[in-house]
Amino acid sequence: MNNSTGLNRLSQEKGVYIIDTTLRDGEQTAGVVFSKKEKVYIAKLLDEIGVDQIEAGTPIMGGDEAESIKAIAKLGLKASIMGWNRANINDIKASIDCGVDAVAISISTSDIHIKYKLGTTRERVLENMVKAAEYAKSHGLYISVNAEDASRSDENFLLEFVRAAKQAGANRVRYCDTIGILDPLSTFQRIQRLRQASDVEIEMHTHNDFGMATANTVAGMQAGARFLGVTVNGLGERAGNAALEEIVMALKYVCNNVIPYDTGKLKETCEYVARASGRILPPWKAVVGSNMFAHESGIHADGALKNPQTYEVFDPAEVGLERQIVIGKHSGSASIINKFKGLGIELDEAVAGELLIRVRALAVDLKRTLIDKELIHLYNEYLYEKVNAI
Repeated sequence: MNNSTGLNRLSQEKGVYIIDTTLRDGEQTAGVVFSKKEKVYIAKLLDEIGVDQIEAGTPIMGGDEAESIKAIAKLGLKASIMGWNRANINDIKASIDCGVDAVAISISTSDIHIKYKLGTTRERVLENMVKAAEYAKSHGLYISVNAEDASRSDENFLLEFVRAAKQAGANRVRYCDTIGILDPLSTFQRIQRLRQASDVEIEMHTHNDFGMATANTVAGMQAGARFLGVTVNGLGERAGNAALEEIVMALKYVCNNVIPYDTGKLKETCEYVARASGRILPPWKAVVGSNMFAHESGIHADGALKNPQTYEVFDPAEVGLERQIVIGKHSGSASIINKFKGLGIELDEAVAGELLIRVRALAVDLKRTLIDKELIHLYNEYLYEKVNAI
């Protein structure tokens, strides 16, 4: 039997639960491989943030994969530790051997998958899912039954699948938008219908093929899904999954929820996963990108200097970032004055205006913002010309 105490977190009555699958679906990003050491450290970081469940990998793969899952299950984290499985009893046995306290049992529910991928029938899909769920339940495991390609499944069959999963002992059903084909409105409508027709808890698992994974997850939550599947930095198959950092901050500031998650750990976690996965963290990345609180435009920078809330939804320190006023082509006099004050130089409006002309010209020539040494050089150049003009 497993030795994790993580199910305590899932047993707490909360509005929503964060289910992180960075170590499973995230690692399925083409070309990404985490070492055992990296997997263990990522699990610790996720636990520090306060995610409710960590899908640690696929035990039936054996080898390093199974050893990593065993190591994570032995950490005694507050989060529940889940292993991913096909609807196959041998897979469940492998998960039990790894010491996880929860299993995801995955099988396709769309006709295109049933016919071309599985080569079987709807009846066999139900039969295999039920057998696997009942076996897992008999071993005291928490169960998420995954409806792969749910978004392209016949809704009547999907409802039958969901009800059968619940009867077989599933704690929730994972609604998988496997190819990212949904939009927020259709997501809301589908999840609302499913929730109204059954009393089964729903987990959202969305993909980002059309750039709507985060939005679809939020829409599913608003329709009644309380379990939200995410990955750090939105890693995952093809275009990736809904991003942990985006969902957590959207819960707080878009949905106005009180959240128990430590957002101050997000930047550190995202940067570590970026390095471990060999994927850059783009400066423009939502929530944790270095440009999130970088202001160049004169109007924006002036507003942010007067009151940060004019152009910032939340304090950058909440996610481990800092505010930056960068100087470049689009800067204004207020930014120039503020920047030089930080460099120990007091400027009046007239001098700032003169320097702004030079700043913009150099920024255009260099096709970038300017660094402090370049700004000091422009200032010294201005003083030299002024002295020699007398």
